[in-house]
Amino acid sequence: MSRKAWSQVGQQLFFIGPAAFFFTLIVVIPFLLGMYYSFTDWNGVSGTVAWVGLDNFTQIFAKDSDFFPAFWFTTKFTIVGVVLTNLLGFALAYVLTKPLKLRNALRTIFFMPNVIGGLLLGFIWQFIIGDATGIGFFNLPWLGDEITAFWGIIIVFVWQTAGYLMVIYIAAMTNVPKDVMEAAEIDGATRGQVLRHVIVPLIMPAVTVCLFLAISWSFKMFDLNLSLTKGGPFKSTESVALNIYLEAFQNNRYGLGTAKAFLFFIIVAVITLIQVRITKSKEVEV
Repeated sequence: MSRKAWSQVGQQLFFIGPAAFFFTLIVVIPFLLGMYYSFTDWNGVSGTVAWVGLDNFTQIFAKDSDFFPAFWFTTKFTIVGVVLTNLLGFALAYVLTKPLKLRNALRTIFFMPNVIGGLLLGFIWQFIIGDATGIGFFNLPWLGDEITAFWGIIIVFVWQTAGYLMVIYIAAMTNVPKDVMEAAEIDGATRGQVLRHVIVPLIMPAVTVCLFLAISWSFKMFDLNLSLTKGGPFKSTESVALNIYLEAFQNNRYGLGTAKAFLFFIIVAVITLIQVRITKSKEVEV
């Protein structure tokens, strides 16, 4: 190998090596260990690990009465959360790309909930909003009923994540060519027609990213679930992530918990791959 080639290899190792090392140490190795433990009956504490093959997966489908209700709740939550988060983020971005005097301040205000941890946001919703405002809407028993608890989690989730998607949509909208929109307006297109037939098709790459992020966040939702309802009442709002956590660390069935996590990973991966494929097929180039 020539000196120049060795130099290029050294540069790549210098710049990429540390990131690749820590990514392997923090992500790849735990993932592989999780796959291994999903085929064992390890309790998370014992020094002995017994191989049980597919018994954990058989138990999930045949005997587990909590996993699939949790998955159904998570699916409903994901559908509603993804739609509302993207609609609100898009609407905020559309308004805040207009020449408003306070648009920078408003962008900051709407983005701020995203920098606050989900646990803290949950406690803010539980203990501060109702007492501080005194508004009857916030004083309803949101977390004590199955239906209202579902919508309570949805509201906080949308409040937390819409601002992040707003930033992505703003970046996409500001890059839409002005001459294209002006040409559409000269041809007699209304604002609604410009939005539907010009802006939306040209920002489809941002839509792909935002849908991917929202689906991932919704399926993995854990901290809001833990801080707001802890899966109650009567496990009616227990997400899959919370179910896996309780199985592994409360019931001390780490093998079964990682089997659920592995199964959940496959399902979410398939759904996100399908979503990315569909939305990318609708992207257009100027």
